[in-house]
Amino acid sequence: MRPLFPDDYFCDVQVLVTLVSSDAEVMPDSLACLAASAALAVSNIPIKEIISEARVAKVDGEMVVNPTRSQLANATMDFMIGATEKNLMMVEGESEECSEEDLVNALQLAHDAIRIQIKAQQELRSKVGVTENRDYAKGEVNEELKEKVSAFCKDRLYQVASGGTAKAERSEAFKLIKDELLLSLPEDTSDVHLKLAKKYYEDLQWEVVRNMILDDRKRLDGRKLDEVRVLNMEADVLPSPHGSALFTRGETQSLTTVTLGTPLDELLVESAATSVYSNFILHYNFPPFSTGEVKPMRGPGRREVGHGNLAMRSLKQMMPGKDYPYTVRIVSDILESNGSSSMATVCAGSLALMDAGVPLPKHVSGVAMGLITRASDNKYAILTDILGDEDHLGDMDFKVTGTRDGICGVQMDIKIDGLSMDVMREALEQARKGRLHILDAMYAAVEAARPEVKSHAPRMEKLIIEKEFIGAVIGPGGKVIQEIQKETGTTINIEEVGNFGEVSIFSASKEGVEKALRWVKGIVAVPQVGEVYEAKVKSIQPYGAFVEFLPKKEGLLHISEISWKRLETMEGVLNEGDMVKVKLVGLDPKTGKFKLSRKALMPKPEIK
Repeated sequence: MRPLFPDDYFCDVQVLVTLVSSDAEVMPDSLACLAASAALAVSNIPIKEIISEARVAKVDGEMVVNPTRSQLANATMDFMIGATEKNLMMVEGESEECSEEDLVNALQLAHDAIRIQIKAQQELRSKVGVTENRDYAKGEVNEELKEKVSAFCKDRLYQVASGGTAKAERSEAFKLIKDELLLSLPEDTSDVHLKLAKKYYEDLQWEVVRNMILDDRKRLDGRKLDEVRVLNMEADVLPSPHGSALFTRGETQSLTTVTLGTPLDELLVESAATSVYSNFILHYNFPPFSTGEVKPMRGPGRREVGHGNLAMRSLKQMMPGKDYPYTVRIVSDILESNGSSSMATVCAGSLALMDAGVPLPKHVSGVAMGLITRASDNKYAILTDILGDEDHLGDMDFKVTGTRDGICGVQMDIKIDGLSMDVMREALEQARKGRLHILDAMYAAVEAARPEVKSHAPRMEKLIIEKEFIGAVIGPGGKVIQEIQKETGTTINIEEVGNFGEVSIFSASKEGVEKALRWVKGIVAVPQVGEVYEAKVKSIQPYGAFVEFLPKKEGLLHISEISWKRLETMEGVLNEGDMVKVKLVGLDPKTGKFKLSRKALMPKPEIK
């Protein structure tokens, strides 16, 4: 909605959208923009146009406008679109590798629905009786001062802008021109005129850079319009995390780590209508030093939340399904930023996930696009991999993520009145080429996911048991499962799935996992006659040894079954704690006691 206000309107405007009641099936977020725009439409606040918003999802192969929550659960595309009657203003969403044409079709369908909502707002405005906007005080204009600023700065600004220098050097040069301009003004210049001079300087810099890009097809750092900055990337850069990657694109750098946890580490995510557990978490950190600034470190702002959410939604499309046992946490620390750090997070996240052994089938990359327009001659330029300055001076910030086969995420904000569908198509195609260029470099760095997790990452074994055995594995008050975890150094999670129990065993120690697995198998195992077991000697008697061949299951290994050689005594034959292989040869039908034999596993000596 921000671009719909006049540039010279500086009165504070606050629009509050309150969710009073939430329907179980109707998604409230797609109605927020309609509500906000309707509130402005019935006021005399001078908005340029009425706007609205719609969600489009692809459900069972069909495009659906404003789907229900149940429909959305099975959607392969989910996009929110904001638009005026003529132009697009905002796009945000995710998809399972949709094509560019699918996205365009979704935008057109949403725009048709939005036009209906705009018409309803126009009718409401008429009923209320709002016929004209309020008048407001315009800022002071001084054409003479504006001309002086232009004469002093214009050529010098162009010289700096066209120099192709780095950000720090360019910023310093621009600052020097501004300082010299202010020093050139008469000493008796009023504070109001000083403020105006600064404004005219900023406006002139904005105009010079934009015209250079439009007329010379040249960018601030000397690149072509569709050129991606120099890429540098490396995986496995840190020894302790379960996965890590350092991704650098020009002056933007993300150090991203991946940690693998158990189902017990899942995050509870609560909203107005849902309460679900998520086993995929992404945190995006944007410290002040990444832009060379000093700022207080507080909670994440809406920028950080939005960028992290886009990266999370994009990478989520390639994550393994619900049967993947690990909880995965990604942390992106932005070390330097000049142009989309959220797209760097997507690329670094994909590399780090594969380094961690998370079985991603494909890499996901992202690229930030920009747009410069000039209304006087309808000229425009679409920029690939925008700089921070180009984002500030441009008319669009358009981020597209995806694989080689399709789009996974989109986030677009427009700073002008809107964007036509033809320009959108061109921007999407240019973004696709940029995305593929970055993907080629990512595959060269990390071709595929590691076949298994690193040695210090939690290892996992999964066992399906009969539902009736769940209680036996847990034990009274959790006694058994706690003992297993303590003795083996593992974490065990049990979930009831239909008529079965799903036992997941985690530990950084392979031996611990195997030991716990044997233990659980022993609890749920039904002794089978003819099977061979690894048994532990529990006690020695004159007539044999009692051994535990499965957890809590003991049997007598009679002295006559220890060896083919006749033994007169048990002394020196076996000791308590010894491990011995035995075969279950039978079950006493009267007593239910197990009959075990060791000699059955030995070759029978020949009779001479």
